[in-house]
Amino acid sequence: MDVRYSPDQKGFKQFSTDEIRQSFLIDGLFQKNKIPMVYSDVDRSITGSVVPSGKLLKLEASKKEMSADYFLERREIGIINIGDSGSVSIDGKLFKMDSRDGLYIGKGAKKIEFKSANSKKPAKYYFVSYPAHKEYPTKHIKFTDATPRPLGTLEQANKRTIYQYIHPGTIPTCQLVMGLTELEPGSVWNTMPAHTHQRRSEVYLYFDMKPDTLVFHLLGAPEETRHIVMRNEQAVLSTSWSMHAGCGTQSYTFIWAMGGENQVFDDMDHIAMDKLK
Repeated sequence: MDVRYSPDQKGFKQFSTDEIRQSFLIDGLFQKNKIPMVYSDVDRSITGSVVPSGKLLKLEASKKEMSADYFLERREIGIINIGDSGSVSIDGKLFKMDSRDGLYIGKGAKKIEFKSANSKKPAKYYFVSYPAHKEYPTKHIKFTDATPRPLGTLEQANKRTIYQYIHPGTIPTCQLVMGLTELEPGSVWNTMPAHTHQRRSEVYLYFDMKPDTLVFHLLGAPEETRHIVMRNEQAVLSTSWSMHAGCGTQSYTFIWAMGGENQVFDDMDHIAMDKLK
């Protein structure tokens, strides 16, 4: 497991491009028959992926970093499948996971196993986990059951639909909030106008991008922004003090996941356009 320690605002200003990427970019996800994970000191999130190809893969705790007997001993997890069909078994109960289906698993589940329906066209499970203090029931969320929220306009090049999978009022959780945002053709801006989340951290996964498509992910203090060049199936960490937004060379899709002291979706500190530098 890769452990990341994020800089404060003052230290961040001195970072080179490589140092920014080493601190915030998550690369190397979606490797066949491996479970790469990144542990962040910000709200103690764990971000990872599972791609079973011809074998069953079990999610296990990293003893050194987690000091736990099993992964969800003190955690909850949200999973979204961005690949082909598969299934997830939780303590012997099987959940079929079609493309873009989601799954919430609460604290206390011990045996979590992943598989694909077709080894040549494997499922691609993306997950984000945060600490949990209470057990909540497992919930399978089909893509068609996610709550859609249309936002933006074509004139502003940010017309998109936010699909809320795991959020208050639908699925009770300790910290985790998770969903998927899909931009319409011709729109390239996400999370614009930009904002910060002082009361929670966030993780983005960019996907459904063509090989020659890039997203310039903006981060840092609003008055002194930086950027990371993102490619398909790469994720990026966002601290509570950092603004976050992105602009692509074509439309794309991304998964967002948040954890912290507040779960209210609209709890954000908006940044006026004339304040960005």
